[in-house]
Order: sequence, then structure tokens, then C-alpha cells
Amino acid sequence: MTFVDDVREAVRAIPAGSVASYGDVGRRVGVGPRQVGRAMSLLDETVPWWRVVYADGTPPSCHGGRAPGLLDAQATPMRGARVDMARARHRWTP
Repeated sequence: MTFVDDVREAVRAIPAGSVASYGDVGRRVGVGPRQVGRAMSLLDETVPWWRVVYADGTPPSCHGGRAPGLLDAQATPMRGARVDMARARHRWTP
């Protein structure tokens, strides 16, 4: 299993209405946030990519800027244009 597979599984585990930062995912799988970003670019549309955001809650701008609408559709807590990380951050169980 590669780190890309690990990233895929970690992102799939984030429930609707929740998010994780690139750094959160990286800590989960043992890589840095930039490596998570690279792995995310290799994943297909079956992975909920919009649930991985920047540390300050800014949604990703890839995929034609669709992330804010997808987050809204899943009732993800927001503060203006950013995700409310205090309320929406997913924490994996050990």
C-alpha cells in the first residue's frame, strides 16, 4: 500500500459535514501536507476531495472551485467563506 492509498482511505473516512486539513491527513498517514496535496491530485472523483481544506479553513480551489458548494450541500459549519475548523474538524479514532 502506498501513501497515496493511505491518503485515499483517510479522506474517505471523513464524514459528510466534517473536514480535515492537509496537515491533519498528513499526520494521520505519516507524510507532510504537501505530499497529501500531491496525493490528492492523483485521486479520482470517488474520493470526497472537498473535505480536505487548508489549515485556516479555506476550501481548495481545484475542480473548478466547486468545493464551497459541496461543503454547503453537506451542511459543513462555515464562518464566512471558510470552514469553521473548531466545529467541523474530523478526528480519527486511534
